[in-house]
Parts: sequence; C-alpha cells; structure tokens
Amino acid sequence: MTGTFAREGLAVAGEPLSGPLIVTEDAELLDDLLRLCAAAGAVPQVHHGPPGERGAWEAAPVVLVGDDAAARCRGVARRRGVMLVGRDQDDPDVWRRAVEIGAEYVLRLPDSEGWLVDQIANAAEGVGRPALTVGVMGGRGGAGASTLACALAVTAARSGRRTMLIDGDPLGGGIDVLLGGEQSDGMRWPDFARSKGRLGAGALEESLPALHGLRVLSWGRDDEVVIPPQAMRAVLAAARRLGGVVVVDLPRRVDEGVAEALAQLDVGLLVVPGELRAVAAAKRVASAAGMMLEDLRIVARGPYTAGLDEHWVAQALGRPLVGDLPVEAGLVAAQNGAVPPGGHARGPLARFCTAFWELADASAGGIAAGRPRDAS
Repeated sequence: MTGTFAREGLAVAGEPLSGPLIVTEDAELLDDLLRLCAAAGAVPQVHHGPPGERGAWEAAPVVLVGDDAAARCRGVARRRGVMLVGRDQDDPDVWRRAVEIGAEYVLRLPDSEGWLVDQIANAAEGVGRPALTVGVMGGRGGAGASTLACALAVTAARSGRRTMLIDGDPLGGGIDVLLGGEQSDGMRWPDFARSKGRLGAGALEESLPALHGLRVLSWGRDDEVVIPPQAMRAVLAAARRLGGVVVVDLPRRVDEGVAEALAQLDVGLLVVPGELRAVAAAKRVASAAGMMLEDLRIVARGPYTAGLDEHWVAQALGRPLVGDLPVEAGLVAAQNGAVPPGGHARGPLARFCTAFWELADASAGGIAAGRPRDAS
C-alpha cells in the first residue's frame, strides 16, 4: 500500500519536496520522525512504501526508511541520502536490510536524534559550501576595525557575493549606524540572545535588515550587552550554512561569546595602527585570540611612528601581513551622506577590500598566505 498521509504539516503528493521523504507504517516511529522534522524546520512527505510518483524517490533531499518498511523498498533506485531508522539497538539483521536498500546510514533512536535533525535541516536548506567567515578585531581602541568590517561586507555584496555582516561587539554602538540603517526594520541581537540549538539559515537571513545589498545583524539600543556563547554558536552556524561571505566585527576582549565566534572563523584580521603602544596592545589581543583562531593576520594602518612600517608591525606581532590599510579622505562626511565605508567603488578602501576578496577567490574559497596587490 502506498500513498500520502493527508495530515496538517505534511507536503502534498506531487508538490516539489523541500523536506525529507519518510517511508514507514510504524505510527510511533512516524511521530518521532515528524517531531524531528519540525525541529529542523522541514516539511516531510510520508509514504507506506516507495512513492508511486515518477522520480519522487530520487528527488527527495533525504529519505528516511523505517525498519518496518525496508522490505518494501528493495529494488528501489540507488541514491545518496537514504537512512534506515529504527529503535532496536540489538537487531542482528539491520545491516543486511541497509545493504538491500542502499542506505548510507543506519540510525537508532533516540541516540541519533540530534545528528538526524542536523542532516534533515541541511538537506531542506540545500546546504553547500559554507560561507567564508572573516573576523575583524582592533589591536587597540579606535583602530578602525568596524570600518574595515563594513567595507569588506559592502564590497563583497557589490561583487555579487551573498553577504552577512554580524556585529559581535555589544559596546560598539551598533554597526548598523555605520551603514546608515539604525532605523531599518528587522531583528537585532537581543532577539537572538536566548537562542539555543539550531536556527534556520533562511529564516535568519530574512529576519535581518537588508542594507546596501547585504544582511546585517547589529545591536539594538537597549541595555543588553552580552552574547551568550550558545546564541553566538547558533547564529554563526546558521549564517555559515547560507554560503557566500560572513564578516564578523569583534571586540578586543575575548569572553565566552567572542571565543565561540573565533572558533568558527576561517581567518581573522587584526587592525593595528603603526605606533609602538598600539603594537604592544595588539600583542595582548593577538595572544588571547590566537588561542582559538590559528589563522590571524595583520592589517597595519598608518600614519607610522618614525622607523615603523606595515612590515615592521607584522613582524613585531609574529603574524602574516595582509596589507597596509589605506586612508580614505572624506570617509566621515561620506557616512553622513549615507555612503558606508567601502561605498565608493573606486576609493582606496574599497580597492583594498576588493583585493582581499580576489585573493580569497584565487585560493578556492580560502585565504592564501600573503598580501593583496597594492591597493593604492
């Protein structure tokens, strides 16, 4: 017997599948699988056996076959993403049945529930290559880290990359201000501060203000100034699943939330003014951040104290040099005119950031050691 249950919250037969295909007649197992699909934000289609619609078995992003339905699925087309699911921990024939239906995984509930929720959500969201995630920190106060983070995000979005800018500094005044979007509709960090577990990537993206072609998660204007590590973990994981580029503006102090962000970065940029006190302060920041992030690089910023240059700054900190952050005249005036950092495509700051992203592209999605071409 085959068919689709006409139950609220299930996909209708014949509609394109965005969630898993469930094949089982075990009512108790079905209730568990429906609960896990709901937790993953996916809408499943349920059959008692292989679906009769042409291509439905192959089209589903993932197929969950109950132990009771394995015999009915013999002879189906071999494909990836088939999972044999049950509860009997001591079933001696489970592996034979898995081979007969070409299952990639054999899952026993409740032990595998957390892992299965992640796989269902990934399949429903069409997860591909995770976003290149870049964090920006200042070696000392006023180094220009937020300005660089904004410029990196703006230039990435202008080049057609899917881009999200995340404000990880509760005391920074709100990075949406730099983008002229402090009045824009959308959710801010306080709305996510109690998030735990998994966030839907698409839902996160749609909930945030859209400014200059990118999505921005900033701080509100209330008194909440702490990002719990579980909230930072959930938000960044969801942002990375979207692909493209994620830029995170981080404070100099490393608390639990910042440590969680550092652990998810692909590369960190430490902005260091070219003066001895700034280099001394940056050493402490680099030491703390380097405990969680292996790939931390230096962006030096002039003017330089006599005898110093960008190479000396990087060498003193013992970190690779990305380049010398150029000075852009009229940056504050441009922001007052609603032009964000990096908004002038031919300005020196935008050219520096463009060179950085081109280096990332040349490294097949990563960042090769070295420095962008001369952006001056």
